[in-house]
Formats: sequence, C-alpha cells, structure tokens
Amino acid sequence: MKTVIININIAFAVILCLTVSSCSSGNKAPAAPTPEKFPSLTVPGMITDQTERMDYMLDHMWDAFTDPSRKKACDSTLISGVSKEDVESQVGLYATILQNASRKKGEESVANLFRRIEACEKADTASNVFEGLTELVTKYLYDPNSPVRDEGFYRPFAEGLSKSEFVSEGMRMAYAFDASMCALNGIGTKAADFKIKDRNGKIHSLYGTKAPYTLLFFTNPGCQNCKEIIEQIKGNQNIDNLISSGKLAVINVYIDQDLDYWMEYSKEYPSSWTNGYDYNYAIRTDVLYNVRAIPSLYLLDADKNVILKDAPPEILFPRLLEIQ
Repeated sequence: MKTVIININIAFAVILCLTVSSCSSGNKAPAAPTPEKFPSLTVPGMITDQTERMDYMLDHMWDAFTDPSRKKACDSTLISGVSKEDVESQVGLYATILQNASRKKGEESVANLFRRIEACEKADTASNVFEGLTELVTKYLYDPNSPVRDEGFYRPFAEGLSKSEFVSEGMRMAYAFDASMCALNGIGTKAADFKIKDRNGKIHSLYGTKAPYTLLFFTNPGCQNCKEIIEQIKGNQNIDNLISSGKLAVINVYIDQDLDYWMEYSKEYPSSWTNGYDYNYAIRTDVLYNVRAIPSLYLLDADKNVILKDAPPEILFPRLLEIQ
C-alpha cells in the first residue's frame, strides 16, 4: 500500500513539475485537472430499515461535496473537482430518492441542500457549487420535461433563491414567483374549484364531480404526449375498471382559445370522461392552476385534496394502479 501511495505522490510531483515547466516555457498550456469521483457515502450498517436508509442518504449525501472547506477545481466541465456529468447523476439519484420520501422529510432535505450550497458560495465566491447545483436541481425538480419533477420539493429551493444575496434582485423576484406557484394547489391542500363546459353546452364543476379519486387532465387537441397518455389510460384494464366502477373520475380540461379546433377534436376523447373547456378562461386569468406545460396531470382524493401535482406519467400510473 505504501508503494502505491509513494508512486502516486511521485506521479503528482512529476505532473506538477511539468505543469510549472510548461507554464514558464510557454510551449504548452497546463494540463486540465483530472475529474475526481463524487464523494461516496456509506450508510451505517446498523440502519437496516429501507426508509431510514433513504432518509440517511437524504440527510448526508451532499455533506462532503458541499463542505465549505473543500477546495477543488471548478471550470466549465468540473463542479468542485467532479465532472458535471457525475454531479448530474447524483442530482438525478437524489431526485429519485425524494420521490420515496415523506413530504416533510423531502422538503427539509432540499432546504438543507440550499443552505449548504449557499454556505459554499459565502466561503468562496470562485466556487461554482452554488451555480452548478442550482442549474441541476432546477432541471430535475422543476423542468416540465423532467420525469422526476416535483414542485413541492422544488419550492424550498426556490424560496432560498428568492432571498439569497448571491442572486440578482430581478432573479430573486422571479424565484419568489416560482415559489408561490409551487405552493399553488400543493400536495395535501384543497385543489381550486373551477367550471368547464362540454361540447353540448353542459356546465360541470370540479367539486361537482363525485368520486373517491379524480384525475385532472389538462390537454390540448392533437398534443402527441396527451395522445400517448390517453392511450395508456384506455389500454390499461385496471384503470378502465376504476373509471367504469366510478372509483376514478377523469376530468379532461382545455384552457386555450381555439374552441373550433377543440370542438372538432373533442369527439376523440373517451365518452366516460368529463371533457370540457374553460369557457370563462378563469384557470389562466385568475391563475387557479399554474399549467406550465401540456399535458399536466393532477390526482385528487374524494375531498379534492391534491395527492399528485403535475405528475409525470412515470409517477402517476403506478399510483393509479395502487387504487383498490
């Protein structure tokens, strides 16, 4: 073992010497730093419960990487000495673990992560940990295209950004708005009521729909992703049984203004659903829902409490299949 350490030290000394030599001669640029591995985390063996192990990871997986005393190379390819790709993999893993955490635990973890990256920025403004993780956390938890997005877990991060001295005043205002939208119709809260009109002119309301569960589905005519989700619902016998038995109501809502197009296309929607358009444009105008992209899916309970908000299909369908 000592021989290996000595050889590594010798190699490092040679590289350092060559770097200094090349800088002084002007013949070659300094060699790019070699990326390090993301600091590993070992969960204590005494923690055997799976939930407790996941909680431990949420509490500690960023500790070493966001230690303010850590001084590592930072450039366009490295974040604190680790390749951006490796850091992104860790953020993806983190977002996946969050999906299995309690709301309280997940929100606490994200808020703590923000405090840690802000401490890194305070310790060394040349560090790119703050900028790098802000970009990646936003990409995974808030981007409408992320399969693990979760506005509830992103909210404490956005709240932190909205108050941070390391964010410009204009961006602080933008993040404050994002945080308020993340809180709108949040998981565990009552969904906002609204009224829609179907192609026959009949008016329906969200709260007037009585079912143990309601799938709120914001769609547009011709939307390819909407079509795929519709086919998934229609093609799943278990979900179809939930709808036919009355355990699951589907409310399909159009919130834009091309009503002629919607009227013509609405014949394609399943007749067992409530299909309608926001005839007074209240959803957008009054910001009853923050529909950032189409499709957008919400799962509600019998009292119209939000179970899932803007849920990716990868998260929604397993949850639907749990309904008895």
